[in-house]
Amino acid sequence: MNIQQLRVFAVSAQCKSLTEAAEALHIKQPTVSFHLKKLESDLGVELYYKQPRHFRLTEAGAALLPYARRVSTLLTEAGQVMEEFRHGGRGTLKIGASYTPATYYLPPYLASFQAEHPHVLPILTVKKARPLMELLRDFEIDLAIVSLSMQPQDGLHVIPLLADELRLVLAPQNPLAQKSVIELTDLQSEPFLIHEAGSTSRELAELWAQENQLRWQVRMELGAIETIKEATKHNMGVSVLPYRSVVRESETGELIVRELPGYVNRRHICLVYRQDDIMPYPVQSFIRFLQHQRPHAKSPSPL
Repeated sequence: MNIQQLRVFAVSAQCKSLTEAAEALHIKQPTVSFHLKKLESDLGVELYYKQPRHFRLTEAGAALLPYARRVSTLLTEAGQVMEEFRHGGRGTLKIGASYTPATYYLPPYLASFQAEHPHVLPILTVKKARPLMELLRDFEIDLAIVSLSMQPQDGLHVIPLLADELRLVLAPQNPLAQKSVIELTDLQSEPFLIHEAGSTSRELAELWAQENQLRWQVRMELGAIETIKEATKHNMGVSVLPYRSVVRESETGELIVRELPGYVNRRHICLVYRQDDIMPYPVQSFIRFLQHQRPHAKSPSPL
C-alpha cells in the first residue's frame, strides 16, 4: 500500500466510474485499475464491486475511505506548504459557511483578509451547519464559520466569535407591530413562517417554543431566509430569524423586529476547525485573523 494507490482510491470513490476517475487524475483508465488492484492485493480485501459502469464501495472500502482521504489531503497540504515557502504565502483556503454567516457576517472579513493576503485564494462552500461539520471531518474543507448552539463537537475546536440571537419578525401592518413588548399570549393565534428542518435557527426556534409551551401555528416552511423575509413583509405570518439577517430591513422599517418573549440565546457564529491538524499557511493565517477580529465584533444592539 502506497500514497499513490490511496490517492487513486480516494478520487475513484468520488467518481461514478473508473473512466471519470482517470479523467480527474489525468491518467489512463488501465493505470487507475492497476493501482486499485494492487491496493486490494496488498490489503487482502475487496474494496469495490467490479461493475463495468459504476464504482461502488464494499464495506471494507467504505471503512478505508476516510483514511485514504486524510492521507491524500495531507499530501496535498504538504505540497501547498512547500509551494507557499517558494512563493511567499500563496495557496487556497477552503471555507465552509452556513447561510447566515456567509451572507451577513463573512463578506467584510473576507475582503479585509484578502487585502492583507492577496495571494491566498478563498473557496467558499455554503451549506447548513450539520453537513459542513461532516465536510470538515472528511478533510473536504479547511475550516467552517457556522451558526451553532454551543454544544461540543467531537474532534473539532469550536470558537464562538459573536452572539447571533434569534428575534421575532413582523410586517409593519401586523397589529402586533404596534406593541413595543410582545408577550407569549400574543403569539398563540399568530401563523408562523418557519425555516426548513435541519437548520440551526429552526432547531433553536423549536426549542424556544417548547420551553415556553407555545403551540405555534405553522403556516409555511421555507428553505431560505430571504424568502422568509419577503413572505413576512407581505404579512403572511410572523417569523423567527437571526437578528443579523434583518438589520437592514429593521432600520428601513420594511420589517418590525421584537425580542422573543422568554428567549435565552444559545446561538453563536463560531469558527470551527479540526483538532490536532497540521494546517497550511492560509488556514493558520485566517484563523489568527478572525480570532484577532473577535474582540472588536459587535453583538446585535438591544431593541
